[in-house]
Amino acid sequence: MAPSGWKESGTAMFRWWVRLAALAMSAAALAQEPPLIKVDVKLVHVPVTVKNQSGELIGTLGKEDFEIYDNGVQQEIAFLQHTTEMPLSIALLLDTSGSTSKELKYELDCASRFLKALLADGNPEDAVGLYDFAYDVSTHSFTHDFNRLDRYLKELDKLNRSPHPELGTSLWDAVYFASRDLETRPGRKVIIAVTDGGDTTSAHDVHQALKSAQVADAIMYPIVVLPITNEAGRNTGGENALTFMAQGTGGRSFLPAGGPQLDKTFNDIITEVRTQYVLDFYPRRVPLTKDAFHRLEVRLKRPELRASARNGYYGEAEGTSSDARVTVTPDRPAPPPPKKKNQ
Repeated sequence: MAPSGWKESGTAMFRWWVRLAALAMSAAALAQEPPLIKVDVKLVHVPVTVKNQSGELIGTLGKEDFEIYDNGVQQEIAFLQHTTEMPLSIALLLDTSGSTSKELKYELDCASRFLKALLADGNPEDAVGLYDFAYDVSTHSFTHDFNRLDRYLKELDKLNRSPHPELGTSLWDAVYFASRDLETRPGRKVIIAVTDGGDTTSAHDVHQALKSAQVADAIMYPIVVLPITNEAGRNTGGENALTFMAQGTGGRSFLPAGGPQLDKTFNDIITEVRTQYVLDFYPRRVPLTKDAFHRLEVRLKRPELRASARNGYYGEAEGTSSDARVTVTPDRPAPPPPKKKNQ
């Protein structure tokens, strides 16, 4: 006998209810699971300088000698690279405002010797971009060609002998623009700023400048020239701000007393950037906060050694879309057009 229509329809309805119940149970189980800590696929690069208690650079450590923490959570170090294996981009910032004009000739000569020594050795893909600033910031594209860089330094020397038509110093704008240019460059990034620390006309403040340098993964080395050595006449506020920037990016500030000390400062920077390590890690199980700034800590397993590294990076924050990944380029206001001159 053929099966009745009622029994066939009832069987189909019963199967439909079973499937619906199974789906409801799965949804309930998912709702009870604790919130996930997202796993990011962004590789974070952390340049590190290591010294012993005497201040001597140590360049012979392995991955097993380091520990790294992201927002307090220890991370697995995926790679350790020696910096000589990676191309280096240096933004050299030169303060040409009236307050530094007396010492500028010697500073330019020292900068020329530094660039010649830097580009003669090292990675053939190393490059330097020049930024001179008073009120405006003039930029000169990155190049490995020492002769091209030296020609521009000589032009700056000639310009320095004429009266300065511009009043003002835009140091933080120079750091900001240099950081933006460095952000898309491969390898390691360094900012060297030769200045007296004064800033009177920047559209950006020190915190915006620091953020832009951190977003670019750039290490800051301020060289504070002291045309006035008397404490009462010095810009100690600017000097402290530059030290703050150096510490936030894993660099350090220098206060050469003129003369041969400036040459030594440049040589110390060359030695340091060629002895650094780069630790790479993928952020795992990092607790998120409302602040997109992730705090980093690098530790060494050998207590007699000291590590210097940037204190954080801009990454994922609480409330970020589940489809989003680490954002290393925060929203920025458009820079004022007349402040930057490309040459």
